[in-house]
Amino acid sequence: MHIPAEAAAWFLPFVLPICFYVAFTDMREMLIKNHAVVALFGVFVVIGLFLLPPWSMEWTQGRLGPIAISLPPYIWQLLHALVFLVLGILFNVAGVMGAGDAKFIAAASPFVWTADFRAVILILMATTLAAFATHRLAKATPLRAIAPEWESWNRGKQFPMGFALGGSLALYLILGTVYGS
Repeated sequence: MHIPAEAAAWFLPFVLPICFYVAFTDMREMLIKNHAVVALFGVFVVIGLFLLPPWSMEWTQGRLGPIAISLPPYIWQLLHALVFLVLGILFNVAGVMGAGDAKFIAAASPFVWTADFRAVILILMATTLAAFATHRLAKATPLRAIAPEWESWNRGKQFPMGFALGGSLALYLILGTVYGS
């Protein structure tokens, strides 16, 4: 993995409770709360500023379409949020995903190093399958009685994607602390 292990280790204690909260509230209310998304983005803005200080790091060159630009890694990571927010809005308008899911993905994207996108897609696929199977299994068994008021039990085919998204980001950062560069 290309995420620095030190960065993943610093982000993890702040991000893990937010991921758990997002998964829990999405299962309970079928809603990813805006304050959780803002908190997640705020963690990157504040902690990332100290881990990837733009004033003391070598700038890296990248491309925005046909234009070559040199920016600090911190700014490149923040640009992920803008790109994924625009994509998320488009997917939301097309009815592919909920607005909360789109906002969470945008807020989580700065934590993901560009070279790790393939790994994150694999983590997301595995986590989504596991979360879906777990949710459906719990819904169909007496485990449902533990939280009978959860909205996600009664939404038919809809699935609380925050359960999988929060788990994916948490798993990525955990793997980053172990296997990061």
